Formats: sequence, C-alpha cells, structure tokens
Amino acid sequence: MNTPIRRLSVFTMALFGVLMLNLTWIQGFQAQSLIEDPLNSRLYSERLSEARGPIIVGDENVAYSENIAEEDSSPEYQRVYEGGGVYTPVVGSFRSYGASGIEATENSLLDGSDDRLAVRNFRDIITGREPEGARVQLTLDPAVQEAGYQGFVDLGMNGAAVAIQPDTGAILGAVSYPSYDANDVVSITDQQAAIDNYTAMEADEDKPLLNRALNERYAPGSTFKVVTAAAAIEKLGKTGESTIDAPDVREFPSGPVLPNATSGGTCNGGEPDSLAHSIQISCNTSMANWAIEMGGEALSDQATAFGFNPEEGEELRVPMSVTPSYAPVETDESILGRAGIGQSNVEATPLQMAMVASGIANDGEVMHPYLVDSVLDSDMSVVTQASPETYSQAVEPSTADMLTDMMVLVTTPPEGSGLNGAIPGMDVAGKTGTAENGTDRTHNWFIGFAPADDPQIAVAVVIEFGGGSGGSLAAPIARQMMEAVVL
Repeated sequence: MNTPIRRLSVFTMALFGVLMLNLTWIQGFQAQSLIEDPLNSRLYSERLSEARGPIIVGDENVAYSENIAEEDSSPEYQRVYEGGGVYTPVVGSFRSYGASGIEATENSLLDGSDDRLAVRNFRDIITGREPEGARVQLTLDPAVQEAGYQGFVDLGMNGAAVAIQPDTGAILGAVSYPSYDANDVVSITDQQAAIDNYTAMEADEDKPLLNRALNERYAPGSTFKVVTAAAAIEKLGKTGESTIDAPDVREFPSGPVLPNATSGGTCNGGEPDSLAHSIQISCNTSMANWAIEMGGEALSDQATAFGFNPEEGEELRVPMSVTPSYAPVETDESILGRAGIGQSNVEATPLQMAMVASGIANDGEVMHPYLVDSVLDSDMSVVTQASPETYSQAVEPSTADMLTDMMVLVTTPPEGSGLNGAIPGMDVAGKTGTAENGTDRTHNWFIGFAPADDPQIAVAVVIEFGGGSGGSLAAPIARQMMEAVVL
C-alpha cells in the first residue's frame, strides 16, 4: 500500500471512530434528556396525538383533552381546564414544555402508558380502538374548594387553605391564592404565547405558580399552642384545669421579653392561668412557660407525632411532594419559650396544620392525607382505589377530647378569640394564630374542625402578610369551608 492510500485509510478509520463515539454518547448517555427536551418536536407531536384521560372533581371533568383538528385530519388534542384558577394548584397544567400538579404525578396513567393499563392497551391494539388515558378522580369537594378560593378572592390577600376529612385523610380542599388559569399556558395553536405567559408568571412577585397549601412554610403562631397543650397533657399529665404562671410579660435570661397579645396585655390579671383558658384567649406567657417546663425534646416529639420533622426520604407525598414542616429541639430558654407559641424555628405548611386539627378531631389519630381517590380505566374499570391509612397516633383519645373542649372555647363568647369561626347551631373547635415574620405585617391563621362532637371536616387557613388577626382574616374563610360540608 502506497503512502497516500495508507494515510487516506487511517483518516477514514479515524472518522469512523469519531462517528461511533458520538453515536455511543448520544444513545447511551443523552437519549433520555433528548427525549425530554422541550425542543424535541417529535415528542410534542406525539403529545398532540394523545387523548389524555380527564381529571375529575365531584362529577365534573376539570381537565380533559379536546380534539381541535380539522375534519379528516390527524387528531390534535388541546388540554382544556375548567374553573379558572380554583383547581390549578392541585390539577396543575400539562404543557408542551413541562407539567405540574396531578398532571405530572399521574402522567403515565393519564397518557395511558402505565403498566397497569397494559391489558387494556393490548385489547385496543387488537380491536383497533383508539387508545385513551385513564380517568383520575380527586378527593376534592367542589363546594369546599370553591368556598375557600372565593374567600381569598373576596379578601384580596395571598394565602392558602387546606381541608381534610378527619377519619380518612381525604383532602377536601387545597386552595392556594393567587392562582392562574391553566388554559393560559397550554395552547397548542399559539405556543409562544403559552410560553410567554408561563415565563411572566415565573417572574411575578406574587408567585402564582407556587402551591402555598403544600409547599410554603410559615411560622404557625398561636395555632401551634394546641401542639404545646397536647404535649403538656401527654408528657406532663396535665389537664385543662392545670395552671401555670401567666405574667403580663415573660422575661428570659437572654433575648427580648415576650408580651401577651390579649386584651389589656394580660391573661388572668397576672395570676397563674389554666391551660384551657390560655388556649381560649391565646395567652403567650403561660404557653411559653408550659414549653419551658416540658423541655424542647418533649415539645419537638409531640410535633413530630403530628407530622413535623419527617426523616429524610420520609417526606409526605399526596401524591405531589409536600414541603416538610419543622419544630426542632430547642434548648435555649428564650427560643424554646417562643417555640411554644409557634415562633422561633417552628415552621409549618397549611397542610401540616390541617393535619394537627384533623388528628385532634379524629381522637388523636392522624390519617395520611391524599388527593387521588381512584383511577378508572377508559372502560370504567377500577385501576386503583385509595385506602385510608393511619399516619400516626399523635395523642391519646382522652387528650384529643380535652383539646377539643379547649378549642370549642375559642369560638365561644364572650372570651373566645376566634368567634368568626363559629357556626350557629353547633359547636366548632378552633384556634387562632398571629405569626411574626420579620416584617410589620403578620401572617394570620385559623385551624379548626366541625361539628366538634362529630367532626366531618378539619381546616387550616393562613393569610400571608395579612397584618391583622387570625380571628378577623382567616377564621371567616375557614368557617365558609366548614359550612360547605356541615350545613
């Protein structure tokens, strides 16, 4: 072989080598990312031809696919959403460039690719029937969800609310405000407008894409006092009549003093106050003293029993991921005292505080919260059916009874601090909260359940930077959500 031919052969072999390396890199290491790349037009065209299953709330399809193709043309399915922003934080959106909410977590069922639909898919191939995705039925009660959402619309403030059926854990309402209309970000006829709308919301300082109900933590303020009271009963053997010092101002070895936020700044005229009365009027100094007396480990353990402080890898999914809530062990007296009233390093999602209320309502048993009730195949056969599961036994039934009695006092005149949560004709258990957050506008909370003697719904509402009180801002929304079930 002469020299020019030998050089050409070597060069050609080198080119083949480079080509093989490139193919190996693409097929072996980049295949999945290329499939999922939003610029993958093939993937997008496949999505356009898919008839995704509907997402159902009550008896209505709140998300479904609609064929918008011309007659005799290949199908083009546009995803359609009902309810404006009412259901978006839960349902999410399915876009050519991503997905969120139930649309994301149940994607393989909705698009029909899940292995559990294999038999149906095989049958469709044999019969020539057009494949369809499964139907996902949510636990949301439309009356509860709409009552909560409308409450935030009327109030005009940001926040979130969660409602739970205490004996099952089914989530009846999961409101996050502000929200957005998913139809604005899913158009297949004006893709650029859909992308632009989504991009604008990502930059919106009101964070309409954030699911505050599941993924935002706030200091729970005085709603956390029911956890402190639970620990005082469980760890110290106390009752509602047990008393502890309740000065007008609590001083600590270090840090600022803690005042009361009650009328006149006093709880019992400066005398020791009972646990029940401290819950009723939301006394700061006595509840701080209870936390200090029981110690940081006891308080943190009680919070953990309600769902705080999950182990890494054990965080809640409903099925969307839930941001963990924390009530760490405190040893510094000043920090521990404030932890006892839901401040310091205590942070909770609205879902977590709804679990606290729900656990007390359910004789101390906290049920695992969930949003998907069932999944049905396109022929209406059951693919999955939710089965309620116990999350924890947070407190003894006798403790839950004592806490319920204390919380009923909160909505009972003349001294109750949460009268706006009361429903005429029945006892309602409640607890207000006003949480400092480093700004001049506090977060405002209300948790509760109704009827107190036969709980059918437990709620938690937070008004973000409301700057008022939990009783004036959050309790009316909670009451409206409870009324949607009990009246």
